[in-house]
Amino acid sequence: MNSMTNNQDSKYQSYVKKAWAIYALITIVLIVVLVLFVAQDNEERFFFTIMPAAAAYVFRPTNRYLGKLIFKFTGVSQPSENE
Repeated sequence: MNSMTNNQDSKYQSYVKKAWAIYALITIVLIVVLVLFVAQDNEERFFFTIMPAAAAYVFRPTNRYLGKLIFKFTGVSQPSENE
């Protein structure tokens, strides 16, 4: 039973890492699009480089929300906290 729990925990941690990697890549792509296609001068390029990253940090998803999404798409539930 313990190895099954460890396997479930490792799967969940793997999915959490993948979710954060996807979140970071979406943020980077948004920054690149804004800097290359929207910004018209150096001041706007600087603003569009800094602000999406700051907004992504401020509005980052909580662990509870990520856990719900991971369960919805993969069926792997968040491990219990009591150990």
